[in-house]
Amino acid sequence: QVQLVESGGGLVQAGGSLRLSCAASGRTFSGYVMGWFRQAPGKEREFVAATSRSGGVTVYGDSVQGRLTISRDNAKNTVYLQMNSLKPEDTALYYCAADASARLSRNPDNVPYWGQGTQVTVSS
Repeated sequence: QVQLVESGGGLVQAGGSLRLSCAASGRTFSGYVMGWFRQAPGKEREFVAATSRSGGVTVYGDSVQGRLTISRDNAKNTVYLQMNSLKPEDTALYYCAADASARLSRNPDNVPYWGQGTQVTVSS
């Protein structure tokens, strides 16, 4: 089992940047595919990005392609989400996610491990 703790959220103006971090503890971090989801008020949880166990492969949701970058540091047991050119519609609770299988599902119902979330608010 793995425990996930997010940090780095906050209030930022449109066009600004934030970097989210997710620290993992428990079983070997490099054994997990890692990712980020987000959930805005009144909306379903949405896939944002995922990275393979080594970090060599990354995938992104259509709404964030080109603006957000996922990365991981296996030596620090941490996955990051660099968020640039933020828009008000990026406002949401951002969740770190993990799966020990070969891939991270884009369906949140199929994701086994979650952090508690960190709030990102983008003002216009």
